[in-house]
Amino acid sequence: MTVSKDDKWTEKKISRREMLKLTGVGMAGVAIGASGLGGVMKAMGYELLEDDSTTAQNKVNFYGPHQSGIVTPVQTHIYFASLNVLLTSKQELQELFKQWTPLVVRLMNGETMVEATTNTRVPTGDTGEAAGLDAANLSITVGIGPSLFDKLAMQHLKPTALQDLPHFPKDQLQQEWTGGDLCIQACADDPQVAFHAVRNLVRAASGKVEIKWSQAGFNSFPAKGGTPRNLFAFKDGTGNPTDVQELKKAVWVDNGWLKDGSYLVARKIQMHLETWDRTSLKDQEATFGRHRDSGAPLGKTQEFDAFDVEEKDSNGEYLMPDTSHTHLARKSGVQMLRRSYSYASGVMSNTGAHDAGLLFISFQKDPAQFIAVQNSLGRMDKLNEYITHRGSAVFACFPGVQKGSYLGEALFNAL
Repeated sequence: MTVSKDDKWTEKKISRREMLKLTGVGMAGVAIGASGLGGVMKAMGYELLEDDSTTAQNKVNFYGPHQSGIVTPVQTHIYFASLNVLLTSKQELQELFKQWTPLVVRLMNGETMVEATTNTRVPTGDTGEAAGLDAANLSITVGIGPSLFDKLAMQHLKPTALQDLPHFPKDQLQQEWTGGDLCIQACADDPQVAFHAVRNLVRAASGKVEIKWSQAGFNSFPAKGGTPRNLFAFKDGTGNPTDVQELKKAVWVDNGWLKDGSYLVARKIQMHLETWDRTSLKDQEATFGRHRDSGAPLGKTQEFDAFDVEEKDSNGEYLMPDTSHTHLARKSGVQMLRRSYSYASGVMSNTGAHDAGLLFISFQKDPAQFIAVQNSLGRMDKLNEYITHRGSAVFACFPGVQKGSYLGEALFNAL
């Protein structure tokens, strides 16, 4: 057996097949408890290095210049989790990301967290609910919140831009849906695959992290393709940056340890469906500034038609009302990448109204972009009559990972 010592962060490198032979897993059924195969390997001084599968069906690659789940084509489901860190040192945090990295690769390959064992007397290394499912285009995005730097005495490495978002007009934030030290965004074309990913990563980090809040969401795409609709039936995501230069300008951080990463803003927005459903279509379209069926700006015919917010009709009235959501957002002059999902979580216990809305997620090279848009919407946005912002968080999402590296390596190299 050949062992390589030229890896950046492991002392030894060994194939999984060789490891299974060495430990007797699958033959003698070595007990692999909740710590999983990684625990056995770590005890022997080895770390498991995983590669992107070349044969998995519906597979998104893990390795690359940027993390998956940002410019990855939007999947139909999300499970988003904000976590509190229970660790007490930077070294423990580094070990957590080293532990998670190969596990994320396995999950995105559509594999279980660990190889199967015949020992039925211990908990399994994988919870098993995704067995028999393919990779389902799973993407996993990991980020760190501003509170983490204070908690682990890493303030000198905290990017200036990574600050809790300010209070905005009409905010009614609830603490149980706000903030967090870490986040995991799992998106997939199967809801069970997305949930399984977060569940098992948190389980593998038992005693190191705990879930602060989480939210499942969904998107449905038209049969012939195109932009998905939110629960108000309007298209959500029109006008996102798409080409390399637009993404470079709007999404990717271009300096420091976060270079090639991005900032994630998450907002849990309750939509008051009962009030909306009693509103005329004309008023609904005036609220968004777009035609509902086509998604076109008011006064235009196609979803992606160019428009000028200052354009007026023959009576001197704005074609797109100056209190409409699209008018005010465009007037900010700021672009960001929106990657939002609808959610439906039963009914409100005190009113019986739908507990439903939008898990708004955006990626930008600086949270100031989101702040500028939100400030432009301000109190004038007619959409405020129908929504309430309940949760809020911001995270710095690491750059991508190269083979032989691990999530967040640049941060720890800067220590």
